[in-house]
Parts: sequence; structure tokens; C-alpha cells
Amino acid sequence: MYLFDLDGTLIDSNGIWANVDRTFLARRGLPYTKEYYEGVAHTILPLAAVFTKEYCHAEESCEEIIAEWMALARDSYSHVALKPHVREVLDKLTADGERLAIFTSSVPVHCETALRVHGLAPYFEQVVFAHDLGVDKGTPDAFRMACDQLGVAPQECVFLDDSVKSCRAAKAAGLYVIGVYDAFFEDTKADMPAACHRFINSFAELL
Repeated sequence: MYLFDLDGTLIDSNGIWANVDRTFLARRGLPYTKEYYEGVAHTILPLAAVFTKEYCHAEESCEEIIAEWMALARDSYSHVALKPHVREVLDKLTADGERLAIFTSSVPVHCETALRVHGLAPYFEQVVFAHDLGVDKGTPDAFRMACDQLGVAPQECVFLDDSVKSCRAAKAAGLYVIGVYDAFFEDTKADMPAACHRFINSFAELL
């Protein structure tokens, strides 16, 4: 089975959340720092909100923080672009009879919007949301849980993701990992080859 991350892997959406974070912090007179980025990037919203509440010493509840993020993101996923050559790769894998699924930290409503806008839903037999599992994709257990939900062994999965943290966790869980370059993670690009079995700069390399 081919298991895909969504944000920054299939769709060019990491910039959406960078803008949300910058705006959220600016409203509180705080800069967007590497420490903050590392605390919230590619994790589920409830965990990101807990980190943010402590980081900002915020009076708002975690639920209010999440609501503000959702308002800032608004309908951005209705306009997000596919990463180059994604559709060609999905067509090729489908033609080859491969099983495809998604494992994402994305908010379910945003994921569903992006899949609908680009007509991608028919490619995937299931979408596993880290949000529903209550786990961070930075842990090997998250991938074991996702594989259990999909009914496959980790060794039967090829996983594609742009986050070095997620790639390390997936590799530790026993999946075959293909790291996907995204400019949002330029600072960790040099770490990707060691975190993955293979690192690609573009989906064109899979054609």
C-alpha cells in the first residue's frame, strides 16, 4: 500500500499554516520563531493548541485558539494547488493496481475540501486522520495505529511525507519511507536522506 501525507506532500499548503501562525503571533506582539514552528508544525491541532497556549501564556482556551486558527485559514483549502506531477503519479499507481491511502495531521474538513476540489478522493480507499487517532505523526506508534486501521503491516507500506520528523517516525515503525521535498522545510532538507529510504525533490522522479 502507498500511504501519503497531505499537507506539503500532495498539496502545496504548508504556506497556509505559516501565514496563520505569523498572523496569530503578530496579534499578540510575538515573532514567528523556529521554536514555535517546531512546536506546531505537522502535529494535530489539539496538541498544537496546548503548545501554543503555554508558549504565548495565552488566556484563551485551547478551543478558542483552534477556533481562531480555523477562522484565519478560512477557505484557503478551496484554492490550494496540487504539488507538481502528483496526479500523474496517482494515475500510474492506480493503473498498476496499487492500493492508496492518506495519513494526515490535517483538519478533516480541510482535507476533504482539498480532495473534493481536485477530484482526488476516488484514488484513495481510506483517509486516516491523526486527529481522530489522537496522536502526533512524530511517533512510531502513530504509524502502527494507522496501519492497524488500514489492515496492513507496516512492512507492506510505502509512506511519502515532507516532514523529517514524520519520516523518521515512519521509518522506525517499519514502513518504507520516501521523503518529499517542500520549500517550507528547507532547513531540514539535509537531514532527509538519513531519515528516509529515498528522498525526492519532485514527484516527477517517481514517473
